[in-house]
Amino acid sequence: MGKNDQGRHHAPSPQGVQLRIGDIEIYPIADGTFRASPGYFGDHATAEGHEDYFIRDGKAWLPIGCFLIRTRSRRVLVDAGLGPAMRDDGDRRLLIGGQLLVGLRAAGVSPDDIDAVICTHLHADHCGWLFDLVGAPVFPSARLWFGAADWEHFVLDPRVWMFDHIRYGLRNIDGSRMHLVTQDTTVVPGVDVMMTPGHTPGHLSVVVSSGSHRALLLGDAIVCPLQLDEPTWQSMGDVDPALAARVRERLFRELAQENTEGVGAHFPELRFGRVMEGRGRTWIT
Repeated sequence: MGKNDQGRHHAPSPQGVQLRIGDIEIYPIADGTFRASPGYFGDHATAEGHEDYFIRDGKAWLPIGCFLIRTRSRRVLVDAGLGPAMRDDGDRRLLIGGQLLVGLRAAGVSPDDIDAVICTHLHADHCGWLFDLVGAPVFPSARLWFGAADWEHFVLDPRVWMFDHIRYGLRNIDGSRMHLVTQDTTVVPGVDVMMTPGHTPGHLSVVVSSGSHRALLLGDAIVCPLQLDEPTWQSMGDVDPALAARVRERLFRELAQENTEGVGAHFPELRFGRVMEGRGRTWIT
């Protein structure tokens, strides 16, 4: 792609299409593969009419997405993938990770270079690289940002499934390195988090901005652009489906605003897009 306008620029990157917002660069990096059947989105969901998504054996093959943000002075990682692991939830979902560090290396960045890691939420495929199997930080210089309500839901409640080494690492890391977010706030200049609960209690989305231009990194607040056309399609992981649907609709409205585009962690090819309004609403990349 070429230059869109004065404030935004798309260019090839190691694992997707890089987006520049002012002097801030965003690099999509896939940690691995997320295979989903229509049943992931609900018992009523069907591949009929959406064969361009469910392209093989009636299943969608989507990325486990992370995003490297480079500002003038900071390197911020949004989401930390599944890690070198696999989670098989049967026909509805299969997750295979392990490639985040390869993608960072291709972008010229090592784990030591990361200043902050923002986890949009604490599902396994968004925090799996935070710690190794003995609970040591993979990103030793980074401060960790995530929703305070996710800390209570995932870390403090042993009934909620989480990788043991991730729970151990979060419980034992120096508390001064963690930021438990309860409201919209700035992480570094040009990079803010906003509360988008529903998929999980403390779900965050990330706003990268320069002047009037914005990019929204949506985590799983919107799992797939298909949900624009299929508003009743939910994620099997939604903790509060009704709230998740309201937040999703709010974000789609934001993505129809001028100079705003976005991408979710599982959007096809990790491509940024926006909502075009006219006769109905259309997702364009």
